[in-house]
Amino acid sequence: MSVVHRLIRARRSRSRLIRRAALELLALYGIDWHHSIQVGPNLSLQHRAIGTMVHPHTRIGADVTLYQGVMLGRDVPWLHQHDERPCVIVEDGAVICTGAVVAGSPDRPVVVGRDTVVGANAVLTRSTGVGEVWAGNPARCVARRDEVEARALSVVVDPPRTARA
Repeated sequence: MSVVHRLIRARRSRSRLIRRAALELLALYGIDWHHSIQVGPNLSLQHRAIGTMVHPHTRIGADVTLYQGVMLGRDVPWLHQHDERPCVIVEDGAVICTGAVVAGSPDRPVVVGRDTVVGANAVLTRSTGVGEVWAGNPARCVARRDEVEARALSVVVDPPRTARA
């Protein structure tokens, strides 16, 4: 388990001193991770998730992968700061790539569907289906994840040609 994972777990400590120390150490990595974030098992933080910001009322499912620079938060941050309903719900198996922004509101939360991939630097402001690939600004569905994986597995590499003498 990486240092960042341990610090995120420490944010849920009962000790206020440990929570505060973990907050300050995460800040050195540029990570804003509130202690109230609900996280499922096997969260994968690639490249230490440097520069990641997650809204306090976000729900993250099991086996989710977050890359660096991801922002999961509110689309209108200056309104209703004390509303405890989730703005973003990331379901099991989702992958959110580098620099992606997922922004929702308590009235209209954005749900990143199970096994969905949100591409690098995508700006997602609406919910996704199950097993989709979203990319762009604004993000749109560009493919199904199973189709992309099948295409990647079906690529046949030509054997190297040998020179004839």
